[in-house]
Amino acid sequence: MGPTTIPSQSAETIKIPTAQYEFGANFMDPKLMLVGRVLTDGRLTARLKCDLIENLSLKANAQLTNEPHMSHGIAYFDYKGKDYRAQFQLGNGALFGANYIQSVTPNLSLGGEVFWAGQHRKSGIGYAARYNTDKMVATGQVASTGMVALSYVQKVSEKVSLASDFMYNYMSRDVTASVGYDYILRQCRLRGKIDSNGCTSAFLEERLQMGLNFILSAEIDHKKKDYKFGFGLTVGE
Repeated sequence: MGPTTIPSQSAETIKIPTAQYEFGANFMDPKLMLVGRVLTDGRLTARLKCDLIENLSLKANAQLTNEPHMSHGIAYFDYKGKDYRAQFQLGNGALFGANYIQSVTPNLSLGGEVFWAGQHRKSGIGYAARYNTDKMVATGQVASTGMVALSYVQKVSEKVSLASDFMYNYMSRDVTASVGYDYILRQCRLRGKIDSNGCTSAFLEERLQMGLNFILSAEIDHKKKDYKFGFGLTVGE
């Protein structure tokens, strides 16, 4: 729930309150996961994860909508080796991609990726590094599209983690930084973050009883003067 900006001929910004509802169903199996969502605006989203063999799995995401050229689908084939992981991507719009990450030491991994979007005639190549210990995880990415991304997660205790990230696009000169937290209580989990654009968000998931979870989420964008609020229930065995 939140406001939506509508076009106006005057300099004044006009916002009207809107709300959307979502119904979802999940199917979980040791080798198969199916997730579906239907929204009141007509959008249908679906996710699939299937273990084909011991080291090879298939993941797929799809969205169907009434808006022209907004429906899309993409499939991922993941292969996990002893000390490496490889992935191949195939999507609509003649999208092809591949990435590979190799464990160099017990704590350090290095990798790269390439992609080709035939419909938009765009291609790119990127490099990534990941360093982790029992208490922290640090990652870095750089791509020919102009993106530079850094992230850091520190495990303060068994229940509390703190995180930060930094994103910079040297072509558009856009910079965004954020800090966040993850706090696990006995029957609930609280997560939140704030970024350099003045956007603050929080997510609370509380376990009411076995198989029943209550969800609250909120987001405030001080710069755009927008807000969103949502709640939900997750029911399962």
